[in-house]
Amino acid sequence: MAGDTAPGALSCPRCGRSGEGHERFCATCGMPLAFGRDREAVVSDLHARARKIRPQYTEGDLVRVARAAHQAEAELIQGVLLEEGIPSMLKRSRGFDVPDMLAAGPRDVLVPASGAPAAREALLQEALPVVPASDQRPARTRVDRVVFGLLALVALVGVLLWLGTELLG
Repeated sequence: MAGDTAPGALSCPRCGRSGEGHERFCATCGMPLAFGRDREAVVSDLHARARKIRPQYTEGDLVRVARAAHQAEAELIQGVLLEEGIPSMLKRSRGFDVPDMLAAGPRDVLVPASGAPAAREALLQEALPVVPASDQRPARTRVDRVVFGLLALVALVGVLLWLGTELLG
């Protein structure tokens, strides 16, 4: 029953049951009915995307390979990477304060470390913005540097306070 839905008919996005003309909710699972494709078509699209990914590009920590000006540009970059078999993830760039529901604002494009060189090359061939290789390090490394910097600052303040008490006392 799930596969016989016409493209313009109402169907359930969860179970794929086609709805009658007067129904607005699925009688089986209670989800609101929607116009469009059935569940198998959506699942097959997701499987088609997953089949494009090459396993050798899926290992390692996530590293930033590109920065897009907005959501649409980030999705274009993701499409280019997917055509090369490189999985990617989008993340809102730090320091930009816009509600998550808006597509405005810069996005970081992250890929697994094993796919970073191939992603960089693919983006350069398409003349898309690429983050320099020196900036392609795992996010954990950046956090380690911040923690180390804070510890160094606390140590410096401690030394200055100790010197101040020695000189005044």
